[in-house]
Amino acid sequence: MSDTNLLDVGDYDDPAFADANRLLGEQQFAAVVEYVRGLGPAARPPTLNVGGVAAVVLRARPLAESFFRRALAADPGFAQTYNNLALFLRVDGRLAEAEQVFHAGLRVAPDEPVMRMSLANLLWLQDRHLEAEAALRELVRRHPEDAEARFKLGGLLLTLGRFEEGWPFYEARYEPTRPGAPEPINFGCPQWRGEPLAGRSILVWYEQGHGDEIQFCRYVPLLKAMGPAKVTVVCKPALAPLLATLDGVDRLVPAEGVHEIETHDYWTYLLSLPYLMGTRLETIPAQVPYLSALPERRERWAQLIPKDGFRVGLAWKGNPELANDKNRSLPDLSVLRPLWDVPGVTFVSLQKGVAEEEAADPPAGQPLLNLGRHFQDFGDSAALIEALDLVISVDTAPAHLAGALGRPCFCLTPAEGLDFRWLLERSDSPWYPTLTLFRRPLGATWDAVTPKVAEALGEAVRRSARAPAS
Repeated sequence: MSDTNLLDVGDYDDPAFADANRLLGEQQFAAVVEYVRGLGPAARPPTLNVGGVAAVVLRARPLAESFFRRALAADPGFAQTYNNLALFLRVDGRLAEAEQVFHAGLRVAPDEPVMRMSLANLLWLQDRHLEAEAALRELVRRHPEDAEARFKLGGLLLTLGRFEEGWPFYEARYEPTRPGAPEPINFGCPQWRGEPLAGRSILVWYEQGHGDEIQFCRYVPLLKAMGPAKVTVVCKPALAPLLATLDGVDRLVPAEGVHEIETHDYWTYLLSLPYLMGTRLETIPAQVPYLSALPERRERWAQLIPKDGFRVGLAWKGNPELANDKNRSLPDLSVLRPLWDVPGVTFVSLQKGVAEEEAADPPAGQPLLNLGRHFQDFGDSAALIEALDLVISVDTAPAHLAGALGRPCFCLTPAEGLDFRWLLERSDSPWYPTLTLFRRPLGATWDAVTPKVAEALGEAVRRSARAPAS
């Protein structure tokens, strides 16, 4: 049950709870439900909470709600029930009820961090950003040691464009106490905190996804301009041929070669550079292109696409392992059907791995040149994108790549789980001057967005020298 977290009940002295919790840990969800049902009125609140979680997993939603509500009626002072019931209501789409339950729970347990975080997430989900900020600030006030709370607050402030406030909190992302934080890496030198770099050496360590590396590698030339004798950049292997075109890099090391790196004077995370360089909304370094395709690849890929017509690259799915992928990726290629009504366009798939099979067998009436399957790395992606007239992509690496290459791109962004880099409401991106954002409204499907994308595509074709003769 990804949206519900049973709060720690400690060593609860109830054999029934221990049995139900053991079955839950073994993922015997049907057995949990039957066991709790069999207890009848004797079931106590912790055990009823376990039964509710199992029922949600089994999609037995009325039963799950009955378990949670029985637990709440039996003991209104048991904080865990409020959290679980409220999260159940949130997933069920009953947001106003969920908010009421969260507030009731916080009156019972005002210092419970998971519940206050859940409330902040609920408010954020509804675009009630200032209320979400207040909830997160209260959480940080009560629990200043909570790295996840500070990281979340940082992400929200960055989304609101308040970079000076947001970057310091965002640095909590790698604190060891934050859930899921990677093990600290021993670089044999101190982490850079803004000290003078003239004549020194600094190692820039990659982090997060491919799109993040593409977006924030723009800071490496600025770092080099601070006078270090050597800037070493470690990157994901698939990005190495692309980042080889980046200014300011003295040595580029794919991640599998890190054992060969010598000791430096300092090291830094890539996404710490905006903070350390004091980036504000109005000072984002947005000069594009700052990356390019290697000449030999550019020539090879240009030969694989039609010379006539308006050429559009498509990326409709991102990495399915990303937590928010269900919101940012399209269900399938058919969602983009309105685009094919625009005359004079040749569509090219940029999908590699994910959705590659769909690209090879597109829906009837949606012809697609399937070139992404031939990509070996992002150097190939860059060469193809440079030969296209436009990229249309969901919030995934090809959108960042098009922006970094200075190529026109329509980027489709979701309301839920929106990444901070896209800010709010605006249709442009201060990070990428060539991007146009098409935002899916909260609660809407992508069908509310694609007709607008098709209209903008038609206008782009009409403005282009490649427009078909009338």
